[in-house]
Formats: sequence, C-alpha cells, structure tokens
Amino acid sequence: MRGFKLKDRCKTTQVHAYNANPFPTISPTSSKLQYPTIDSILSESPFLPYGLPKTHSFEPPLDLSLKSLDFVQSLAHLYRKLQMTQDFDKSLLHLEQYALLYTLGDPKLLRRCLQSARQHAVDVHSKVVLSAWLRFERREDELVGSSPFDCIGRVLECPKTALLHGYDPKSVFDHCQSHGPLQPPPNQISDANNFLTSENDGGIVHFCIQNQEVNCIRGRIAALSAPLKSMLYGDFIESEKETIDFTHIGISVDGMRAVDSFSRTRRFDSYPPNILLELLSFANRFCCEELKSASDSYLASLVSDIDEAFILIDYALDERAPLLVASCLQLMLRELPGYLYNPKVLCTFCSSEAREKLATVGQASFLLYYFLSQVAIEDNMMSKVTLMLLERLKECATETWQKALSMHQLGCVLLERKDYKEAQHYFEMAIEAGHVYSVVGVARTKFKQGQRFLAFELINGIISEYTPTGWMYQERSLYSLGKQKILDVNDASRLDPALPFPYKYRAIVMVEEDQVEAAIVEINRIIGFKVSPDCLELRAWCFIALEDYQSAIRDIRALLTLEPNYMMFHGKMRTDHLVELLSLHVQPWSPADCWMQLYDRWSSVDDIGSLAVIHQMLINDPGRSILRFRQSLLLLRLNCQKAAMRSLRLAWNHSTSKYERLVYEGWILYDTGHREEALAKAEESISLQRSFEAFFLKAYALADATLDSESSSYVIQLLEEALKCPSDGLRKGQALNNLGSIYVDCNKLDLAADCYVRALEIKHTRAHQGLARVYHLKGDRKSAYEEMTKLIDKAQNKASAYEKRSEYCDRDMANGDLSMASLLDPLRTYPYRYRAAVLMDDQRETEAVEELTRAISFKPDLQMLNLRAAFHESMTDFSRALLDSEAALCLDPNHKDTLDLYSRTRLKNT
Repeated sequence: MRGFKLKDRCKTTQVHAYNANPFPTISPTSSKLQYPTIDSILSESPFLPYGLPKTHSFEPPLDLSLKSLDFVQSLAHLYRKLQMTQDFDKSLLHLEQYALLYTLGDPKLLRRCLQSARQHAVDVHSKVVLSAWLRFERREDELVGSSPFDCIGRVLECPKTALLHGYDPKSVFDHCQSHGPLQPPPNQISDANNFLTSENDGGIVHFCIQNQEVNCIRGRIAALSAPLKSMLYGDFIESEKETIDFTHIGISVDGMRAVDSFSRTRRFDSYPPNILLELLSFANRFCCEELKSASDSYLASLVSDIDEAFILIDYALDERAPLLVASCLQLMLRELPGYLYNPKVLCTFCSSEAREKLATVGQASFLLYYFLSQVAIEDNMMSKVTLMLLERLKECATETWQKALSMHQLGCVLLERKDYKEAQHYFEMAIEAGHVYSVVGVARTKFKQGQRFLAFELINGIISEYTPTGWMYQERSLYSLGKQKILDVNDASRLDPALPFPYKYRAIVMVEEDQVEAAIVEINRIIGFKVSPDCLELRAWCFIALEDYQSAIRDIRALLTLEPNYMMFHGKMRTDHLVELLSLHVQPWSPADCWMQLYDRWSSVDDIGSLAVIHQMLINDPGRSILRFRQSLLLLRLNCQKAAMRSLRLAWNHSTSKYERLVYEGWILYDTGHREEALAKAEESISLQRSFEAFFLKAYALADATLDSESSSYVIQLLEEALKCPSDGLRKGQALNNLGSIYVDCNKLDLAADCYVRALEIKHTRAHQGLARVYHLKGDRKSAYEEMTKLIDKAQNKASAYEKRSEYCDRDMANGDLSMASLLDPLRTYPYRYRAAVLMDDQRETEAVEELTRAISFKPDLQMLNLRAAFHESMTDFSRALLDSEAALCLDPNHKDTLDLYSRTRLKNT
C-alpha cells in the first residue's frame, strides 16, 4: 500500500494489493514464531484507518423518551386516568401514552396511540397536527408524484376533514369524501344585528373608493358588526351621509363589492385569494365576526400547495385567521421531513417570537412542538434546529410529564453537543419534574467533566433505592473500574438480555485481547435477535481485522439496507465507498450467481445474508421493484419496520405498471394497520392484471381475520390462483406454506402435508414447521420432533424452531429447547410463559410469578402481563392482579381475556 491513505480516497481509485499472509513468521532476532496481534493487523490494514473502537471511549446512547422506573405501575396509572376522563378530554392522555410507550419501540403500538389521540381531538389545531403526524409515520411523501393532500381514504388522516370544526370520535375511521374547496355553509344573521332585513327599510349607501362607487344596503352592511352599525346609524357623521369615502380603508372596489354580496347572501362567490384577504382585513378592521369566520374558512379551503402556504401564512398571522393559519401549517407539516430546514418553515416555528405569534391564533401547542422536535431529532439530533424546537417544546409544556420530557430531551441534545453544564441543568430540572431516569444524564455530564466518582455514586444510589434493572448496571459500568466494570456489564445482560451495549462492550474487550473470533461470537448473540446498524458495523470491523472480506461485505451491505446514508468509523467514512474497496478483494458474482446465492440464503433462513445479496443485485439493477419488495419482506422478518416501509415505497417508485404499484400500496396500507384499504388495492390490481402478488396480498389480508369455513375456502381459492400466476420459487414456497396453514385450520391435513412437501421441494425451509404441525395433529409426535430438528439443522436463525420443537417432546426436553430459544432470542415470550405455567402447575406460585416478572422487566408484553394477572388472581392477590390487568389494557384496551379478568378482579378488590 505504498503511499495510499484511505483518508485521501477521493483522490484515487487505484487500490494496490498488499501482503495478507495469515501465517506466523519467524523474527530475525528470535527463533520463536511471531503471531500477528490485533495491533499489527490494524496497522497494516488499509480498511481500518481509524482502528477499532476502544472500551474507554465506548458508551451507550441515552434513551430520549420518558423512562419509568416502574413501567407496569405507570401503564396502570395511565389506564386509570383514561378510564376516568371524558372522551373529549382524552386526546392529550393518548399523547402521554405515546410518550410512555415510545421506549418499547413498537411502531404499531405507537401508531395506535396517535390514532386514539386523533380520534378524540376536539379542536382543528390538534386534528391538523395529529393527521400530519400519522401521515409522517407512513412517509407518504416519499412516493413519487404524491401530494401532501393524499390520504388513505379515512377521516383519520384526511387533511380536509381535519379543518372542520366539531367532535365525532366515531367518525374518524369512516371513509372521507373526496371534495373540492370547502364552501362555507350559509350563516344566519345573528339576533343582535338582525334589526333591518330589507332594502326598503335600510336604504342605499354609496361607498366611494378612488372615484368609483359601490352601492350597498345600509342595513345589511350595518348588520355585519357593532362598529359598522354605530357608524351608519349612530352619532357619527357617516350616519347622515349617503356617500361615504372608503378610499383609505384598505379595500378595493372589487373587495367592497364582495362585502356587499356577503352582506346580502351570507355566501361567497368564487373570489380569488387576494379579494378574500381584503375581506379578512376589512372584517378585522370593523370587527365583522361572521365575515371574518367565513373568509378565514374559505381561504383555508383554497390552500393547495406549499408555496401558497408560505405566502398566506404571514397574512393569516397578521390578520389572526386561525383556520387559515391551520391550513398553512398543515401543508408545512405534511411536507415533513422534506421542508424541515426551509427558511420559511424555520421562521414560522423556531423562535420564541414565532411561537408567540402562533399562540395568538391558537396554533402553538405542546402537541405541535412534540411532533416537530421528534422529526428534527430523527433527522439530526445535534442540529441547531432541533435545539430550538425543543426549547419551544419546553415553553409549551404545562403538565408534569410534558416538562419532564422536554427537559430530558433538551439535556440529551445538549449532551451530544458537548454543552455539559447546560445539559446537566436540564437533566436536573427533569428530575425535579419526576423523571428519575434523567439521573443518568446528570451522571454522564459529570463524567464528561472529569467527575467519575460523583457519577458512580449517583447511579449507585439509584440501584440502592429502586428495584435494579439492566440499564442501571449498564450505566454504572461506565464509571466502574477493574473487574467491577465487567461485572456490571454482565449484570446488565442478566437483568435485561436485550440491551445491545453489554454485548458490544464484551466484544470490544475481546478484540483488545486479540480474541477477534470470540468477539464475533459475542456480537452474533445480539445480532441473532436484534439487528441494528451499529452491531453490524462492529461485526464488519472484526471480519476486516480477520481479513474475511466476504463476510465484512455481507454485513456492510445489510447495514446499508437498514440505513442507506450510514457513515462508518464514527462518521468518518462513506459506507458505500468501503464496500467498493473491499469488493476488489473478493470474487465478483454474476447476476446468475446472485440469484443462486439468494436462494441458498433464503432456504437456510439467513435473513442478513439474503439482504446483502439483494443489496448487491440492486446496485447492478436499481430499477427492479420486485427486489425492493423482497427486501421489505426480509426487513419485516428482522423487525425493522421503518426500513421495510422505505423499501416498499422504493418498490412503488420503481414500478413500471399500475397493477404492480397497487400491490405495493396495498402492502404499505396493510403493514400500517389499514386492512380494508389494502384489500381494495389488491382487488383493483387484480382487475387490471392477474398477478401472483395481488392474489397473495388479498389472501394474506383476508386470512388475518378470524376465518369461518366459507372464508377459508375463499382464501384457499385465492392462493391457488396466485400459484397459477408466474413467480419465482421464493414466493411460491411462501404461498404453499400459507396454503398449508389454511388447510390445517380446516382440518384437511393430507392436503396441508402435500403443500408443505411441495414447498420443501423448492427449498422453502420454513415448511418443515408446518409439516411438523401436521404430524403432531395426526398423533405422530416423533415425526413432528424430527421434522423440527431438520429445520434446526438447516436454519441459521433457530430460536423459533427450538421454541416450536418444544411442543413435540417431554417436559425435560421441552425445557431444554425453550432454554435454547431464550438464549438465542430473549425477546420471545412463549418460553417464559411456558416455564411459568409449569411452575404454577407444580404449585410453586412465587417462582412462577418471578419467572414472568423477570421477563416483564425488559419485555412488558401483553400476554405476560395477562398471565401474571391471572396468577395473582389465583393467589387471591387481587390488587396486583388489577394492576397487571390495567397495564395490559393500556397496551391493548380491547383484549377480551384481560377485560374479563379486569372486571372480575375489580369486583373482588372492592
């Protein structure tokens, strides 16, 4: 590598070969073999110019959300508040629920909170913000050619219905009506001004504007407001004049004619916006509330693009027109994140003065700034814009949880910006507001300022005072020394095996001790059940250190699928550039090789490997929408929903036919909880072109509901139609697998077995699980067990296979399989529930509850909360049963088993 520096990579594309001899050498000054150390590898590797991460500088990020020390208690408390609150006051409570549940990272759960908040929104402002927020979560703006006014066809997200006054929580899931500009309904003249109603009684008054006269009915103009009444009928000299000079009032002749028309009909003709703005100004000058309201409403209905919104919002704020401001804000919000840094958007939202101007028309709220700050944090946590929006969020905070959240998030952002003293100040204010977790922020700021011992004592105090959790020991490990540090890291994993930091830390320790292979094994543990870009990056670094470039490329390609703009080595290197460099040292694959590799990885249930192959195929053929779709399926399997939705949108953008786009739209809708709309898209697609994916989508969406015999027969028919359409083995195997599942539900076991065998013939390995189920239902547990063993032998991701195999063996063997499932994926809840049920059967009630409690502490799952509530009920501990039931219902208020248990325990607890 003569003279080649990776930091200067933009200056040259030539990469020279270098000595990659993996064998030990004999030193000229010694007869002993010299094995390469990690330091020597790093010093020679052109692909690790910044080295590997070091333990002394490695730390976990702070959680930006509200983090309760007793999450179950907090959920239960919030559920009680929701039960005791009138429906029209629930919107902000559901926003609080969103803030509390954010730490769980479940997109569907969070979307349900936002939907509930929108359902109970009373005022136009809240409807506008929440509709935009729901749209942002779907990122409709990334679809080429889409409009910010596009919606899913339901009132819930409709931008036009958001501008309508009124409260009707039952209507938000109804279909919205497509309509043009809203025409305000005719208003009746109020009783206070209804003193003249005819031209004869009122007489004519002439308003002169620059030598032109507008003839109006005196009584009708006077009826528009008290000031006009006083002017035309009171003690002013105008009351005696038939001609009144309005030249300097600020209204044109056309504008005055529009005033006259409105005074007569209480309706508008089709006026251009400039005339309507004149009417708005006139209404403000003379306090014409009906005219102002009508002008405001009509103007709001005309705003149709972002440029109009940018122009009109200043007029709207100056004239204090709340509906027009809301309409302009809606356009800006529905264009996020694309217009986040537009100067006009920043001017509208970011300064204290801007917030105060919005507040004068009722368009500044905690809700608004919570949405804006979340968008900004996601885009760039360290930006000045993020900081300013969080400062406005703090100014809007009124309730305790709002103050705690805004202070904590401000502290987190300032910590990232290395403003440690100011960050500490906000963390301390968050603690005062009751957010104990912010102690972590205080400790981190003290540590950054060289006060390690004080930081240690702060976290040590939390561990002593409260029930210890994994994040507490994780945090204390940063300030511990010697053996205590690794003990704390291990305790963090023991209490919360889902925390990524301990795995990464232990892996880095192993790298520093020249145990790179062991480090890869350690990082594999977390990647096995929680895939994230940082973990993939760390494993790729390790493979580069071992000069296993093929494996490194695999991880980096998978990383780029999750985050296309990811920068490696702490933001110092473009990830795609590193792929280019590494690719020069591996055997290139042809398109045929890629398809073979994809089939092999798909059949071995190697989702990360499959993602990497698809990424490579897309580099060569970026317009293949079907590959984007395959990508989305893999990402959903890996629980990477946000990345999956991005892949689906890109599939839509690259589609060349309408019927194909309809299928991808359908999947987007289905994955965001809009099943009926997804079915409609599938049917429309089939009407244009019979295709595998359209039939499959329709069958999948229908099968999601509880099926009776007639519905099952229809789903079977749809899947059979899908199989008749052209597709590849990867998808046909999935369709055969699903068809087998429907046959099993219909008790047609032989037909089901045939489907599974056909799926296995085209290497759909997951069909082993379905075939095992058939054997089990036929009473052949031995064959079922053997079938699952085949899946375990073939699959790289084995946790679900071990879990399923446990159903086909005796208790001891089942415990072994479930222990392995928990080891491979501690987030799977069935093993904990099974072990707890076994303990309960053995009358070891306390141990059964402890088994669930340990899991609930890091995975507060609905089923586990429900089971623990049932255990408490059987132990006659009704207060704890009630608490768990309330917490579970906060996660899903319609869960029937929990509702029944909740009703029983309420009666018994009184």
